[in-house]
This record gives sequence, C-alpha cells and structure tokens, in this order.
Amino acid sequence: MTSKLTILVSNDDGIQAAGIRTLVTWLSKYHNVIVVAPDRERSAMGHALTLHKPLRVDEVPFETSSEFPVQAAYSVTGTPSDCIKLALNAILDQRPDVVISGINHGPNLGNDVLYSGTVSAALEGAIHGLPSVAISLFNGSTKGADFNPSAQFLCEYLPTILAAKLPTRTVLNLNTPTASYEDIKGVRLCKLGTRTYSDDYDRRLDPRGNVYYWLAGEVVLGNEEIKDTDSWAVQHNYVSATPIHFDLTHEAVLNNPTVHKALTFSR
Repeated sequence: MTSKLTILVSNDDGIQAAGIRTLVTWLSKYHNVIVVAPDRERSAMGHALTLHKPLRVDEVPFETSSEFPVQAAYSVTGTPSDCIKLALNAILDQRPDVVISGINHGPNLGNDVLYSGTVSAALEGAIHGLPSVAISLFNGSTKGADFNPSAQFLCEYLPTILAAKLPTRTVLNLNTPTASYEDIKGVRLCKLGTRTYSDDYDRRLDPRGNVYYWLAGEVVLGNEEIKDTDSWAVQHNYVSATPIHFDLTHEAVLNNPTVHKALTFSR
C-alpha cells in the first residue's frame, strides 16, 4: 500500500449511492478522503456544467467506520463535473493527490465514456493536472450488487496506477467484473470497445394528454469477442484498464497528406 494520500472522491449516482459509499469506506482505511458528489443521481450527464443557476453545497454526514472517518463530505446540486471543478476551485483548502470517480452502478465501456458522468468527473480532475481514475462495476446496476470486491481491488491497485506515472491529463478508466475478489483474474490494459444501443423511445401521454418520450434503449451490439477491448476483459473476469484523454483530434486524418491537401489552402 502506498503512503497516505489525500483523495477527492465523486460519482454520478449521487452521494447516497451504494457504490460511492462502499468505495469511500475502503479508501478511508488507508487514505484521507474528501467526498464532493451530486445530491442525487446524475447519470449520463457527460461533461455538462451548470451555468445558469446557482450551485448549493451542503456539508453532510458520511458514515464509514468510526475508526476511519472521512475528512469531509459535501453534497452539491450540480453535475459530476461541477463537483470536481467546484471542489478544486472553491471548497478545498488543499489540492488532493488523486481524483477517483465511482464506483459506478453499471459499466462504462466503449462509447459509454462519452456520456458518462462518472468518467467526466475523472476527466475534470485530469484537466486540472491530477492523477484521475474512473471505476465502474459491470453489473452494478443489479439490485443488491456487491461493490466490495471492486473497492478492495482499487485500494490494492492504486499504488500500481500511481507508479505507472501516466501522462498528465490522462484518466485510467477501470471496469471491474461481477466476481468475488478471489475470482478477479487480473488487469488487462485495453482499448475502448464498441457499444451500440437500440435507442428506442417510448411515446407516452402525461395525465394532461401531452406527449412525452422516454428513452428505453438497450445494448444490441458489443465486441466482447475482440480480446484487446474493455468489453472482452470484464466478460472474462478481468478488470479492464483503458487510458483515455479529452484530446479528440483524429491524428491519422490530421497527418494524412491527401486529406491535408484537400482541406487546406491559403488566401
């Protein structure tokens, strides 16, 4: 175990969610933990920020063991990205050593990372130059899901992550399998897979007869069979570890002479 760190923890399932509660209980055994998380579920918020209304912050009790209490816990009326930005620029007196977001109730695999508030909270930490980790449990959306194996694993794996010295502004996106701690086979460093959803919208009527729509899509295509993807790893009881960053530049296109010639000119 690494020396004691100051860790800023957030999520997108809300400060009362089982995933963050379990994670903080484990982390507090070894580190100084500060929680700044949304007051309610903010899943699929992406990197949204609150611009047109005030953010309310309340310091709240956060129960762990009496032997290993958290340093402080704050509930925020904003998005996951709001929580990290607000923590680093307004709430905290000192800069944390690490930002950890999760444990998310369900996977953040493949193109899920574009929508994930969990991943975006970690990305906000990376934008501020801090080592940042997002962690999700593959079947964490299932009622009664056990987040303890994921939390225990992260506590033991964290020194390895920090020793790897990933480039600045890089997030390590972890997805843990639904398995006991003993049955986790290890870690696979892998690329993002593909997750395609049906994106079905149910058309409904409210009590006043007005039409509204409810997104009810499900995963219809993944590439679990491709061995070097995050989807394959978690399906085979490995933890998937994918380094991601927010530079969306398509380098191959940028450096393609044909495309460069076609799209550039001088006046």
